[in-house]
Amino acid sequence: MSTEPSKTLETFENPNPERDYTIRMEIPEFTCLCPKTGQPDFATLNLEYIPERHCVELKSLKLYIWSYRDVGGFHEALTNQILGDLVAATQPRYMKLTAHFNVRGGIWTTVEAEHHGR
Repeated sequence: MSTEPSKTLETFENPNPERDYTIRMEIPEFTCLCPKTGQPDFATLNLEYIPERHCVELKSLKLYIWSYRDVGGFHEALTNQILGDLVAATQPRYMKLTAHFNVRGGIWTTVEAEHHGR
């Protein structure tokens, strides 16, 4: 597997598909670019999901997150894009992505996006 940023999300088989269990991840180093100024934006992403048949592989998730470093986009759009890509890759029973963006212009922004698979 490469160590370069990538939009490819890899998965592995859920080891316990007969049971609902929650996977939680904190991703403290998300960066992207402000679409208005080109300045960097920083966020902590919190991912929570109940897998169906597949789980997201962590190294591919890291490389996927890195791929946003030079991408300009509004917080709301990027949060929903990331959730959509994760849902497409894993088809979870439930998934929630919360993006806590650092202060910009005196305003803290938090975006939550959810997917209900059942």
